[in-house]
Amino acid sequence: MSQYDYDIAVLGGGPGGYVAAIRAAQLGKKVALIEARELGGTCLNRGCIPTKALLHGAEVYEQTVNASVFGVNAADISYDYSKMAAYKQATVDKLVSGIGMLEKAHGVTVINGFGRLTDSHTLDVARSNDEHVFVSFDKLILATGSSPARPPIEGIEGRNIVTSDDILSMTELPESFVIIGGGVIGIEFATLFATLGKPVTVIEMMPSILPGADTDIVRTCMRVLKKKKVTIVNNAKVTKLEGGDTVTVSYELNGKIKTAEGACCVVSVGRKAETRGIGLEEIGVEFNRSFITIDDHCRTNIDNIYAIGDITGKIQLAHVASAQGLVAAANAAGEDEVMDYSVVPSCIYTSPEIAFVGVSEDKAKAQGIEYKLGTFNVAGNGRAMVMGENLGIVKLISDMDGKLIGAQLMCPRATDMIAELAAVMKLGGSVKDIADTIHPHPTVSECVMEAAHDWEGLCCHGIPKKK
Repeated sequence: MSQYDYDIAVLGGGPGGYVAAIRAAQLGKKVALIEARELGGTCLNRGCIPTKALLHGAEVYEQTVNASVFGVNAADISYDYSKMAAYKQATVDKLVSGIGMLEKAHGVTVINGFGRLTDSHTLDVARSNDEHVFVSFDKLILATGSSPARPPIEGIEGRNIVTSDDILSMTELPESFVIIGGGVIGIEFATLFATLGKPVTVIEMMPSILPGADTDIVRTCMRVLKKKKVTIVNNAKVTKLEGGDTVTVSYELNGKIKTAEGACCVVSVGRKAETRGIGLEEIGVEFNRSFITIDDHCRTNIDNIYAIGDITGKIQLAHVASAQGLVAAANAAGEDEVMDYSVVPSCIYTSPEIAFVGVSEDKAKAQGIEYKLGTFNVAGNGRAMVMGENLGIVKLISDMDGKLIGAQLMCPRATDMIAELAAVMKLGGSVKDIADTIHPHPTVSECVMEAAHDWEGLCCHGIPKKK
């Protein structure tokens, strides 16, 4: 047994936890970071990064197949999924190693093991060699993350019925898929598999896929997916799964039971907080349903304990966890910072990419918000045309005084471009501010400027709207 004493301990080394540990160390505190698995957590090892690495490989494959349109002759195009998986893993490993180096460089002590609270100032860390390390601390930041939810569907434990974690560990791709869930994760996987030529069926309980995205964008996305031969079934409730060499998914639609079949079924219906077995109930941490209750300072009901990321149930996005980590670390170090969730961009790595922030047109209508809209069709953008991309739209939404309150993008590089609009919103800027900002040419970012000009009724590169 060993005894360690730290100013701040961080339990969980995902995008919230590892950032919190670094920030706390930067603020002059002695910090321990406890992680049961790999540094980087779900995002780096079983989520954001591996899916994007595979999607990039699929995009390169698709571009090569269609290269002749650019005058590039490529014959006998094929892909090797095992090599795509190896590239994905090499990317992950490099980034995980980089996080370890960053923690060391900032003086953070990294302890590998499963941590459990014995009281509000002590963690019992069980290590892989059966050794137990007791870590005492003044302040604690909980950052234990989430895992794929497995709903109580009959047969869900059957063979070839997997979660997102499982599918990302595969080195061979099954021949066909049924995906349960049409949210971000499900649709990104549908894009990946279909781009690589695999038949895909998506079964979604809600009336539409991609909740939160604008109706016009969802409609275009569905058109793209159907062109890739993805079958989408909305308003369907899965009732039974039968695993095997072929997985049969039974679902209820309009009062009738129907079935879909695939070599693999991916269950993608959300994520659950990982708070079990770490001693929270024993020391009296308060929960709101299955999530830890926190205030705007990311503090729990126990004064010296903070919580960040998916376990708080706020917004389950890696960049929100990181932002919470910075706030929690500052407050644990004696500062007074407040977490602001008012401007949080979301990204979907379909093809074209989708990104949005703030209020959508649909939400504005539903909430009775008076708004003014500016739009631009991606087909009118020179850079997008050069890239062979002609599908998509940029929509800017303002209040009646012109203040930007939302933006929805579907275009190449949308996930990079949304930050500009988030910054304008954070600063309380207007659509006119965007219109008056010179955007470089030729870039896809000009779509944002053109949408702002359309808001003014002065778009030079769009077809005039009927009055």
